[in-house]
Amino acid sequence: MVDVHVIETPGLGDRSYVATDGDVAVVVDPQRDVDRVLDVVGDARITHVFETHVHNDYVTGGFALARRTGAAYVLNADDEVAFERTPIRDGETVTSGSMAITAVSTPGHTPTHLSYVLSVDDHPIAVFTGGSMLFGAVGRTDLIDPAIAEELTRQQFRSARRLAASLPDDTEVFPTHGFGSFCSATETKGDASTIGKEKQQNNALTSDEDDFVDELLSGLTAYPRYYAHMGPLNLEGPSGPDLSLPALVDPVVLRARIDAGEWVVDLRARRAFAAGHAPGTISVELADPFATHLGWAIPWGTPLTLVGDDEDQVLEARRHLVRIGIDQLAGASVDAPEVLSPDGRPASYRRATFADLADELPRRGDDIAVLDVRRPDEWTDGHIAGATLIPFWELEHRMDEVPAGEVWVHCQSGYRASIGASLVDRAGGRTVVHIDDEWDAVADTDLPVDRGHGHD
Repeated sequence: MVDVHVIETPGLGDRSYVATDGDVAVVVDPQRDVDRVLDVVGDARITHVFETHVHNDYVTGGFALARRTGAAYVLNADDEVAFERTPIRDGETVTSGSMAITAVSTPGHTPTHLSYVLSVDDHPIAVFTGGSMLFGAVGRTDLIDPAIAEELTRQQFRSARRLAASLPDDTEVFPTHGFGSFCSATETKGDASTIGKEKQQNNALTSDEDDFVDELLSGLTAYPRYYAHMGPLNLEGPSGPDLSLPALVDPVVLRARIDAGEWVVDLRARRAFAAGHAPGTISVELADPFATHLGWAIPWGTPLTLVGDDEDQVLEARRHLVRIGIDQLAGASVDAPEVLSPDGRPASYRRATFADLADELPRRGDDIAVLDVRRPDEWTDGHIAGATLIPFWELEHRMDEVPAGEVWVHCQSGYRASIGASLVDRAGGRTVVHIDDEWDAVADTDLPVDRGHGHD
């Protein structure tokens, strides 16, 4: 009997997999913190580590895991990596105990993308589809080079159809992306599927090619800036991560780093940050979106110091960050805001709702500047009339474009707005209000909403 274990990384919207017959195991697309994989594997021997593709949204743990366990590290023979590996091509099969794993060329998400069909007794029971066939969707096709996105999109269409045509309907589908990952081209459906189910719900299998291409390309949105660094790191063969506690720094050193313009990130809940924080710190709440949004916002290579409630919170944040290649931390602090603030006086700002904005905006007019820090596609779908769009990852370097007045910062849920509000607060000289509310709440107010590009 073969079991497939799912290892979820909800912060990045990805899954890794362990397939085992109890004696041996194979691993597919492991995240960098491979201690989670080893916990699942237990006493079984890992024989192979498979990569469906060179990942663009996280640093792989495959290279380090294979070196640590002596497993074969299996990648597409056409991937130009800087290390020794076990190359595999379309149609080739490797065996591990009672399991047979066959590579299937499924280009689209990347030009060299592979899926892996897991068979027992010559019967396919599962297919690991990486960024090819997702649940009701497919992986995006513009990460390698937007100039070839249409070509890759057509390949993605044909790859999904190849899988559907060659596998039994009861074959379980196990994608790497599609659980909130920006590697998904369109919204996914559900958290489990089979080839038969995908024939009914996947847009690559229910549309004709031209309609599919139009839908996918029109649905592509902005993706995190740190993606640009993931592929090169993975081609080099990344080492295992350092998950130790960063060196603790005293308040004097912390203040010097803030004054020097370094990023000092407060991990605490955003409402706690608004109530009191060391001046000049940036709020990125330690929650599922943490690594994605910090990696998106921080200029790559900027010295980073973490401020947390306790050492466990700092350690958890470090685990999130190594997954996207932020390895070098300048240090950490677990001191209270009063200790870290000059004269023991933390900074603070107001939290509000869209209902509060609807109440105050008509009375105060130009005294309020509404700052929308969402993605441009979210803005196009609907935005508050008269608001200014500056995506949160551009805000630090576009602060001079924030209009005069008391700055009310919002996003879709309040999470990114906390980053934006703290950046405005850090810049100084402005009164900031953090709209910590769901965008859907706007519909219950009299706030005027425009659609389309508007001004940005």
